[in-house]
Amino acid sequence: MAKILLVDDDTELTSLLTDILEMEGFDVIEANNGEQGLERLDDTIDLVLLDVMMPVMNGTEMLRRLREAHATPVLMLTAKGEEIDRVLGLELGADDYLPKPFSDRELLARMRAILRRTQQASQPKSGPDCLRYQAIEIFPGRQEVLCNGTQVDMTGTELALLSYFIQHPGKIISKQDLSLEVLGKRLAPFDRAIDMHVSNLRKKLPVRDDGKAWIKTLRGKGYLLVEDA
Repeated sequence: MAKILLVDDDTELTSLLTDILEMEGFDVIEANNGEQGLERLDDTIDLVLLDVMMPVMNGTEMLRRLREAHATPVLMLTAKGEEIDRVLGLELGADDYLPKPFSDRELLARMRAILRRTQQASQPKSGPDCLRYQAIEIFPGRQEVLCNGTQVDMTGTELALLSYFIQHPGKIISKQDLSLEVLGKRLAPFDRAIDMHVSNLRKKLPVRDDGKAWIKTLRGKGYLLVEDA
């Protein structure tokens, strides 16, 4: 049973969502602002559903503080048209976003996609417990990434994205395929989630010994993990 922290100041909505999620087998904890959300966040939480516009402490500030100490997956709930909030949320480490109003079916699909890739990222894929590529080592069971022996802090989505790149070195991967395979959703028009996750990943990976970028953008085609010359 996955444990969900639902943070939203709309008490009518949180009550409705709690009923729906509990019927689907989730264990739900509610909070009505960012401060309450941080107080109720602990290592037993599997996923945070986080509204942006809230009193006392908004969702963006809660996400910023959350990421200082936790890699817990976060699905941002944003009002329609709040593009800047979505981009900022992704920059701060949100795993995905869902514009309001949304259907129960879409919410459950997004949640399960995040939980599924978090679980998959924690399973060994190469050898007993490690996935290696050049100077990068991924230890899925520990949710740990090392580059040249130095730990690199990543969210579950960033780890899943890096793992997918490492399994397809030198291959051009379209944004559509990355969205389906890593985020578990079809790429919608103007959806910048993959772009932001790749950008975050680039910032966190140290420069290669040969000075090349780890991940190359091919305009109109997608991305590829650079191989040795």
